[in-house]
Amino acid sequence: MNDSSWATPPHAGYWGPSDQGPVQGAAPAGPAYDAHDAQHTRPMPIVPDGPAVPRYGDDQDDDRGAARLSGPLFRDQTFQDGTSRHGTFSEHTASAQPHPAAPQTQNPEPMPDSSQPAPAPQKKSAGRDLGAAIGVGVGLGVVIIASLFFVKAAFVGVIAVAVVVGLWELTKRLEERKGIKAPLVPLALGGAAMVVAGYVRGAEGAWVAMALTALAVLVWRMTEPPEGYLKDVTAGVFAAFYVPFLATFVAMMLTAEDGAARVLTFLLLTVVSDTGAYAVGWRFGSHKLAPRISPGKTREGLVGAVTFAMAAGALCMEFLIDDGTWWQGLLLGLAVAASATLGDLGESMIKRDLGIKDMGTLLPGHGGIMDRLDSLLPTAPVVWLLMVLFVGSG
Repeated sequence: MNDSSWATPPHAGYWGPSDQGPVQGAAPAGPAYDAHDAQHTRPMPIVPDGPAVPRYGDDQDDDRGAARLSGPLFRDQTFQDGTSRHGTFSEHTASAQPHPAAPQTQNPEPMPDSSQPAPAPQKKSAGRDLGAAIGVGVGLGVVIIASLFFVKAAFVGVIAVAVVVGLWELTKRLEERKGIKAPLVPLALGGAAMVVAGYVRGAEGAWVAMALTALAVLVWRMTEPPEGYLKDVTAGVFAAFYVPFLATFVAMMLTAEDGAARVLTFLLLTVVSDTGAYAVGWRFGSHKLAPRISPGKTREGLVGAVTFAMAAGALCMEFLIDDGTWWQGLLLGLAVAASATLGDLGESMIKRDLGIKDMGTLLPGHGGIMDRLDSLLPTAPVVWLLMVLFVGSG
């Protein structure tokens, strides 16, 4: 075989008869050429009429010309797309050469100015309007403190209003996202009555009001078609227990002689626990606590909640609660941090199931009322019970 072994092999019908002699003027060595091919060692590319089209080798596509050089070497070769193409090696390489008169189709991109300063790294974001959240929190605190220390009955009214609004938010989201129609009217009336009964008659009154509210939900739902009855009344009984029944423990704390101090301790410890979790988790948090439920909560934040709540609990039990001691406050703070975190995770689970971020939009920077009650509701019975064990029912 001669040095031009990459040449195209003969195909029947394309080359002339194999017994023909050499043609005058043909190349003395290399692959067989006919008389016409001998005059052109490299065919000129055919430029189509019309607007200029980009060719391989232009500035806008520097790499594709090189890719064409490694293309097929034979006249008849099947490509990956299943098609067959014909042509000599010179025909394939010709299109890779830049045309001398080809206009520049685009200007090269300017090099970035190295003298420009690098962008500053982004700071962590709290994810909410912090100014609005602080303003709303201060406003709620003023209302709570004023009603708590001046007229206890007014504070019971504040609890009842929060319960009714929370029930409205919860039932509305259940209907919007899941098609569950928990009866709001018996829930709102029964919830407000439950809070008042807990304040007037204690735990016994709260349990009786809870039972009557559940019965009212069952009866009220009977006025509608039976489809979905079970899920609607189940959601109604759950809502009655989750919101108003747990809130009655706050009203029951208020009945003691130092009831205002007990309620204030309950509120302070819950807020301090949430604040400690937020502050420490935002600054140092790197290990997720429950990523499938609440991706923003971290183990470092839980440590911050426990530390802050225990310190606040020791101070509150020592200086606010009659006959209280600092070590009782440490245990109380630990219990509050645990219950507040579980309550927050519990509502996060509900919101994830519903596919929402907040239960409502009533409180700017906070969401809805239920987004503020999530850690308070399950903490109320814990604080009430520990207060009774440590210093009595008062």
